[in-house]
Amino acid sequence: MKLKFNIEYNTVSGEELMLNVFTGANAGDCKPRVYRMSTGDGRHWSCTLENFHSESHPVITYYYSVGSGGRVVRREWILYLHRLEFSVLGAASYEMNDMWMDMPAASWLYSSAFSACVNHARLQSVKPASYGSVVRFVVHAPQLREGERLVITGSHDALGMWDVAKGVPMTEHNVNEWIADLDAAMFSGKALEFKFVAVNGADGCAFMWEKGGNRMFRACLCRPGEVRTYCLRNADFDIAPRRLAGTLVPVFSLRSEKSFGVGDFGDLRKMVDWVARTGQRVLQILPVNDTTTTHTWRDSYPYSCISVFALHPQYVDLSRLPPVADRKVRLQYEVLREELNALPAIDYERVGRAKFDYLRVLYRQEGGKVLSSAAFAAFFSENDSWLVPYARYCSLRDSYGTAEFRLWKEHNRWDESERKALSDPQDDMFRSVAFYYYVQFILYTQLREVHDYAVLQGVVLKGDIPIGVNRNGCDVWQEPEYFNLDGQAGAPPDAFSEKGQNWEFPTYNWQRMLDDGCMWWIRRLRHMSVFFDAYRIDHVLGFFRIWEIPVGAVDARIGHFSPALGLTREEIEAYGLHFREQLFVEPFITENVVAEVFGERAGKVADTYLDHSHSDVYRLKPEYATQRLIYAAFEDSRSADDISVRDGLCSLVSGVLFVRDHKDPQKFHPRISAQFGYAYKALGEADRNAFNRLYDDYYYRRNNQFWYREAMRKLPVITQATHMLACAEDLGMVPECVSWVMDELRILSLELQTMPKQWGDRFADINRFPYRSVCTISTHDTPTMRQWWDEDRERARYYYNVTLGMHGEAPHPMPGWLAREIIARHLACPSMICVIAIQDWMAVDERLRRRDADAERVNVPADSHHYWRYRMHVNIDDLLTDISFCRNVKDMVVGGGRG
Repeated sequence: MKLKFNIEYNTVSGEELMLNVFTGANAGDCKPRVYRMSTGDGRHWSCTLENFHSESHPVITYYYSVGSGGRVVRREWILYLHRLEFSVLGAASYEMNDMWMDMPAASWLYSSAFSACVNHARLQSVKPASYGSVVRFVVHAPQLREGERLVITGSHDALGMWDVAKGVPMTEHNVNEWIADLDAAMFSGKALEFKFVAVNGADGCAFMWEKGGNRMFRACLCRPGEVRTYCLRNADFDIAPRRLAGTLVPVFSLRSEKSFGVGDFGDLRKMVDWVARTGQRVLQILPVNDTTTTHTWRDSYPYSCISVFALHPQYVDLSRLPPVADRKVRLQYEVLREELNALPAIDYERVGRAKFDYLRVLYRQEGGKVLSSAAFAAFFSENDSWLVPYARYCSLRDSYGTAEFRLWKEHNRWDESERKALSDPQDDMFRSVAFYYYVQFILYTQLREVHDYAVLQGVVLKGDIPIGVNRNGCDVWQEPEYFNLDGQAGAPPDAFSEKGQNWEFPTYNWQRMLDDGCMWWIRRLRHMSVFFDAYRIDHVLGFFRIWEIPVGAVDARIGHFSPALGLTREEIEAYGLHFREQLFVEPFITENVVAEVFGERAGKVADTYLDHSHSDVYRLKPEYATQRLIYAAFEDSRSADDISVRDGLCSLVSGVLFVRDHKDPQKFHPRISAQFGYAYKALGEADRNAFNRLYDDYYYRRNNQFWYREAMRKLPVITQATHMLACAEDLGMVPECVSWVMDELRILSLELQTMPKQWGDRFADINRFPYRSVCTISTHDTPTMRQWWDEDRERARYYYNVTLGMHGEAPHPMPGWLAREIIARHLACPSMICVIAIQDWMAVDERLRRRDADAERVNVPADSHHYWRYRMHVNIDDLLTDISFCRNVKDMVVGGGRG
């Protein structure tokens, strides 16, 4: 069989087009075979494959790319490839007349969130055709919804003569891509007029013709056995874009009658039911990865995962496992379960111990049977690359009694040579870690079942990708080359956190990741796509630049963006600021500063912790030169005076005007918020003005193009690794280039009315939110709606009178009718997805919501040691049967046009 590929593409001198072909229905991870194309004019390109054996490859997929100088400079959108099915019986040749496929303007309609969950696409193979020669039409129609299909009709008997009932039904053989094979002999050489029509799948009735004038087509004469494929511009219908509603709730916060003191994957399934019953389509959760390093409440931080693949054992739904055979033990656990489940908040440590012990009992009882099953064998085969090191890590962590693997004798890095023994059920090493295999198999199975159930219910499960990993975790232990351990990731100081945030995560070695095509991220995303159809990119700004903090720092004040274009001495002086390294880069500590910070304790502090350098300028003694050394010196101190001195000394450390670049000591970065520090106040007016010009240029202009290029090296690979819908958390100190990248890659932004992105606004105008966005009222990092309402009454009054346009005093506490009004307005906004936290949903019902609004806070970002233990006070079982509340929520969803 002969295959000929034609495409129009304007190239410039030195560029050539290449055809990249995969054999088989799915490209998978295999590499394509690459064919160079030819052209006579630099615009019309073609490639012919002789003697192609379609018998062994009934389907091929392919894409086009542009090469120059021996490298690929551009390629088509490869999430959905061109698909060629050899379905015409007796065909001797196929000629493809293709169009270059860039990422579609509405690429989200190709995501599994829409195709699998919302639209329940039912893809079919092209039916065999036995015509002597065939004209094949291929067209994309992404606007169609569940149950709708495409028909082609036009000015020929073969197309029904404009009678839709007699038109040619098309087949959706790829997501949003429709195909029809026509008998070429019936109209070869004739001019055709035709249109695409959307019909209802149930009764076949036409409900909408595509916009615009009739399409015109003149087919060339086809020889017997020839198939000619024509890719046409998208069918375009006057169909309003979909807008979805959803709920945000951490899995650990869920509560049901059967849970064991913490939410689990069984509760998540029930939450899917509640979301579906109330007309919503999205259920968003926080990360569910394993975070176990200390077996204490400090592990409750869900963004500090030890493995980006392993799931947290606390989420096992024990009620779906076989019962414990020993009746006495079973009853003991039931008593404990009821006690823990009745607590108002999670007792992380008791719950963790109880579930871990229970799983140990069950493993001894059922483990042999489970690990010898075909289902486990398939799971192990698909996941062994991360599962085996993870199990070994957990075993060593527990046997050594610490997760600090640098302290493990002879085991401070994963040893690949151990994999074989750890994978052999007959080997003692396998048996030493088999319990962890067992637990992960159960978790994987349960969460996958929840996902499959959610898809059937039309609910999009939306996961969360933490920006960092725990520096003592399995990922760093197994693949340390991907991480920089000489720095810490965090967020700069802002209005919500005076000292910024130090997450203590290692930063990524991006160059090493890019060298192998970001395979670590691709593996991570593909694993996640087993469970989710949408995901939130936590702190997407980190893909542009991360706030990197020295390892000796406790807070984030003396960090700097990395990568970033640091300033040389010459550049600093070009702004008119005479550079003095000792005064600008070292902590600015004078007698006046010490007196202002420490008051009556100034003399004692100076004698104990400071050295004189010259005149009235001090330096911290070497043993107190970093914040971590200071914290270590006060480790056993508990008095308020000692803590005050400790914090004061830490503030002295951050009292600099410039931060030295962590990688290039000859470059400097203006310290974030330096204008509030003593070093800045000591400058003369001219120097202050010069510093302000430098500061504004550095933070708002200097790095924009640089950060754009950095993000475009990473995010296209990551967002196109799977079919999940990509949503970003793009809040904070957002450079202008972030919107450039998110527009280019069609990533959904996050919009909060209380955190406007327009400079100078007190509140964002929700009616101007972009369609390609997720809007919400509160997140896990912010106060709930009711908390926010009471924490700043003047701001609440302004919102009530000006933003909402209501008269009189703002009522406190927030009444249910006002909560409903605010949610209703958000649901009516243009955003594609409106996600409401479960606490805010319950705020509308005064008989249902929690009396103490402060007890509903999930996290306080300014507290690096926050205990994540919020739990719903109402069982999901009761929510499901609360007809009044469910109807209230559904009415709001439908009223907002999101039903």
